[in-house]
Amino acid sequence: MRGGFVRLWIGLMLLTAAASAAAGDAPISGDTQACLDCHAAVHPGIVADWRRSRHAVITPQAAQAVKGLARKVSAKQVPKPLQAVSVGCAECHTLRGDAHADTFAHNGYAIHIVVSPDDCAVCHVQERAEYAENIMSAAHGNLADNRLYNDLERTILGPSRLHQAKVVFEPAADPTRAEACFYCHGTRLTKTGMQTRDTDVGELEFPIIRGWPNQGVGRINLDGSRGACSSCHPRHQFDIETARKPYTCKECHAGPDVPAYKVYAASKHGNIFSATHQAWHFDRVPWTLGVDFTAPTCAACHMSLVVDSEGQTVSRRTHRVNDRLGWRIFGLIYAHPQPKSPDTSVIRNGAGMPLPTDLDGTAAAAFLIDGAQIDVRRAKMQRTCRACHGTGWTAGHFTRLDHTIASTNAEVLTATRLMEAIWEKGYAQGAGGEKGSLFDEFIERRWSDAWLMYANTIRFNAAMAGGGDYGVFADGRYHLSKCIMEMQDWLAARERHRLASP
Repeated sequence: MRGGFVRLWIGLMLLTAAASAAAGDAPISGDTQACLDCHAAVHPGIVADWRRSRHAVITPQAAQAVKGLARKVSAKQVPKPLQAVSVGCAECHTLRGDAHADTFAHNGYAIHIVVSPDDCAVCHVQERAEYAENIMSAAHGNLADNRLYNDLERTILGPSRLHQAKVVFEPAADPTRAEACFYCHGTRLTKTGMQTRDTDVGELEFPIIRGWPNQGVGRINLDGSRGACSSCHPRHQFDIETARKPYTCKECHAGPDVPAYKVYAASKHGNIFSATHQAWHFDRVPWTLGVDFTAPTCAACHMSLVVDSEGQTVSRRTHRVNDRLGWRIFGLIYAHPQPKSPDTSVIRNGAGMPLPTDLDGTAAAAFLIDGAQIDVRRAKMQRTCRACHGTGWTAGHFTRLDHTIASTNAEVLTATRLMEAIWEKGYAQGAGGEKGSLFDEFIERRWSDAWLMYANTIRFNAAMAGGGDYGVFADGRYHLSKCIMEMQDWLAARERHRLASP
């Protein structure tokens, strides 16, 4: 123990007293108090965030007593030791210790570093169950377990080298993958050992966790669960206000492949949000349309419990984000009905490829929802729309969206027919051969631009009533048509060269 530890300890006690006083009326457990005794000084930002949280000021027992739509705790029963104390450090980081591979001895406690959705489910059981059915919860495996997506990822993230006059892409390094695709999709966490660190209070042992830090939506946790509640409810305040603001969704939906945020920012909804959101009440449950907010955010359309001025439910709360979505407008390679299962790695098209459509656009129908379910989900979304818009406005919007889905799919088909002709004539290798790839040549990259960037941008613009530029010049139809023309010219140039060769 270092000589300055006594002075540090006195400071810790003073800070802890202030932290406890500011935390509110909810009693703090002795175990959490022991955590605060050190971490108020070692990690003051974490403690300050927690002090501002609802967890710090209300017990699960009091939260369960809330009646009606305002109730936030969905569990019917909370373990007795947790009922009458605030939800603090120990209540989360010592919970279900036997289930967590990263549980370790720390100052007399068995704690784990990574709190998982299965821990949160002790109080938020319904939210956890819904999220497990959400395609985001399977985001890690949906990317990592799909050989075609792996190949696309490799040609984007992997280091390149020149081999026999050809650029070859090697698999990407784990740090690169973790800060790129798997930042949002979620890494797989693995405990690889223990390490001793020299801290202000002496030497302490901590687990080494491969894939950490990460808060991706499909993170594979050390208890085997999938997801991270902190993706939308950041540590350690976990507030609903942050989750309801579009900046949270922007973290992974900034484009150009998923340009939801920038389209929203340019839309009339985003215009109203930017101008007036300072006066909105993002923390109220239920969320009253016209009182607490006056234009939708991502959460209002896709997740939040929204009521009208008379308290009647417009949209029920859900953590299954595709509940109100019939179509998956993110083209792979075409827009298609939403998958039945959150695990899209099981999907196979007619050619046996792990894609939701054939290359001609035919849907892998056995794995996708049918027309009746599309209508059910669309009706849920339209109910939200009609809380502000007339029936004619709402119907016109969705008619236009349907047209855009069909027309962009048709444009992608044109680009794909050109790409197939290029493969057939041998001007690009494609997936043939032992090491064939659909994505590692320039013309294949232009083909993927057509469906991954431009068609997606056009659809998001239509779906979210975005500013017109995203339908035309900002990665929209101008670029899609230009891409198709470039592919045609590329093929024609190769044909002319072949015919001119002796």
